[in-house]
Amino acid sequence: MRVYVGIPRLEALRMPLLAQHNDSQKTQRKTVFRNTTVCLKLTEQEARLLDQLATAKGMARSEWMRDVILRELRGGSASDPSLAEILGVRLLLVNVLRPLAAGQRLTPEAFDKLLDEISDAKHQLAGKLATSAGRK
Repeated sequence: MRVYVGIPRLEALRMPLLAQHNDSQKTQRKTVFRNTTVCLKLTEQEARLLDQLATAKGMARSEWMRDVILRELRGGSASDPSLAEILGVRLLLVNVLRPLAAGQRLTPEAFDKLLDEISDAKHQLAGKLATSAGRK
């Protein structure tokens, strides 16, 4: 190997091009390459509100808007856990109050079994309800 005077060896010139810190969150979010731009116009007040919402969620404005749009396109209410929980509470009330109104007693074992059944059924019912509402 020839060494020229005044020219350092290539190994000495190697330096990282990017910072070596762990940026796994950005890496996970950037796994999908998006190449289509969609634009919209907002008033200054709407833009401030949008920034506040995104900041409260700990997200960039564009990331928050993308999540909201994609959730709606995919039928967001089907994946909304609040609908399933509301249905669960309704099922619990109906299934507990009916026997009590008829003068029956509900044993702790029957109540626990009822809770298990409701936990299984509430997500299925929420999905069915969301898809039937989407067709209307």
